[in-house]
Amino acid sequence: MDEKRLKKPFEWDEYSDQPAQLKDRVFKTKMRKREFFSFFKTFLISLFVFPISIIAMPYIRRKHVASKSFFSMGVDYQRESIESLKLLDELGVERILVRLKLWELDTIPELKEFLKKNKKRKVILKILQDREHIKDLELLERDLRAIFASLDRLVDIYEIGSTINRAKWGFFSVDEYNRFYKVAYDLKKCEFKHIKLIGSGVIDFEFHFLAHTLFNFFNYKYDGVASLLYVDRRGAPENTQLGFNLSDKIAWLSTMVWLSLKSKHALHITEANWPISNTAPYAPTSEFECVSEKLYAEYMLRYHLLAFASQQVDSLSWHQLIAAGYGLVDNREGLRKREAFEVYRFMVDNLKDAQFLRLDIKRGYYIFQCLVENKLLQIHWSLKDTTLKNEEYFSVYSMTGLAIQDKTLNIGSSPLYIYINDSV
Repeated sequence: MDEKRLKKPFEWDEYSDQPAQLKDRVFKTKMRKREFFSFFKTFLISLFVFPISIIAMPYIRRKHVASKSFFSMGVDYQRESIESLKLLDELGVERILVRLKLWELDTIPELKEFLKKNKKRKVILKILQDREHIKDLELLERDLRAIFASLDRLVDIYEIGSTINRAKWGFFSVDEYNRFYKVAYDLKKCEFKHIKLIGSGVIDFEFHFLAHTLFNFFNYKYDGVASLLYVDRRGAPENTQLGFNLSDKIAWLSTMVWLSLKSKHALHITEANWPISNTAPYAPTSEFECVSEKLYAEYMLRYHLLAFASQQVDSLSWHQLIAAGYGLVDNREGLRKREAFEVYRFMVDNLKDAQFLRLDIKRGYYIFQCLVENKLLQIHWSLKDTTLKNEEYFSVYSMTGLAIQDKTLNIGSSPLYIYINDSV
């Protein structure tokens, strides 16, 4: 297959909202051979950066993360947009993430109207690439200029590119991405000085690609780093991969951002979710990685609590509001709110004005502690089922917000909200 014959983006899977797998192995091999020098640099850079960043992890400085803008919801401006606005109001989120495809710029007027209706919310606009714009940087410059000019003052942060370490998304090396991002940075520097750009866009725990985006000789800077930190293939967010659980991955990622001279110390997780069982072909992975709707809700809540407790993640965008295979709302037969919708709403309602205090972990038992309107809130969950006495000074709620009066609390995979009354 000749590269010139490729459509933009190679092929798009409307069910799972992502490019389809590239099946032409000969073509992929040819393109990767062409980018061998970039792969070699990726290897050398990670060989140097990994030991230093791992040693530096314990010394990373925590910062204050604004809870109001931490919670962010991915939303499709072309999918039930009127209903989406109502659902966003129900959830109470003050930040949203919207995706714009470079091969669908004719939809910018529609996007602009949607953003105007969300003026009260901060907006991250994720600009999705195609192979044509990766190859033709003059075309990229022209189209990015049009986007920045059309959406000026309606977007808080632009995320430039996405999922750069997956060939089906169009990039075959980090250097290809570096050249791509530099076009956006040069436009910012010369014509749009006030805009904020975040980049990198590495998916999963493949930090060698991340290191190459943060440590290189390209003349550009980030206003923050975007990461698609999925842990779904490992099951629960507390599960480990090469010895690293979600909290460890965030700490390592944040340390590399902190050490890099190319970025401000801001970290945005711009995609995370779990695929849901029995939703093929809408699920973005195979059935093996899928989980039940109950586990989806539990994992989602625990992921947010662990990320917020790190005090290193400036925003976490759930992907996404309405999606049959992985969203809070199933749209296969009308709009059906999953249990996760209420879990997310109750989480935001309780934590959007919270002051984080600490996270205690002992033998798989987790206690997330924060202040909410000067009241102590503890959120308990355990990787092994156990019990806790329901004290008189407790006000206890399930993860969906139901009051619990039982004398003995069952602590397990479903987090419980426990308010400690002032009389203690």
